[in-house]
Amino acid sequence: MAPIVFDTNVWIAYHPKHFPRSLHMSVVVLQELLAGAVDGTDVKKQEAAKKQYEREGKLLVPTADDWIEAGKVLNSLLRGLKSKRGGKTPKLHHQEKQRIIRDVLIARTVKRAGGLLVTDNTRDFRMIKQFCNVKIQSGREYFRHQTSSAS
Repeated sequence: MAPIVFDTNVWIAYHPKHFPRSLHMSVVVLQELLAGAVDGTDVKKQEAAKKQYEREGKLLVPTADDWIEAGKVLNSLLRGLKSKRGGKTPKLHHQEKQRIIRDVLIARTVKRAGGLLVTDNTRDFRMIKQFCNVKIQSGREYFRHQTSSAS
């Protein structure tokens, strides 16, 4: 069964309670969730989740190759290069570099794992997908499908 990874915005917006058995966690998403933790209890909850995903072999951690590939994708986006998948991309402003590098790392590790990324940030991930062919699905679509199949 292919891994499913929830983007940070999905954890925040949908507060999922029921998890597919194939759910994996990106350490980049975990870092973003920890950065936005509201209190010490929330921090401890995220630390416990990290240990659980690690124990189960379901924690996606960027490798050296992921960082290199992410650098290439980011370079292509910043330069507005033409991709083989979808033509020329709009040139990304350098101010957006820090924001999008985490998304590129998430995409790269999910792609390497052969998984599906569930995100509501489809605009950025469609742009990233031009250079890193990760499978994406919106959170709305994913949870609508989950709700209808549970009925």
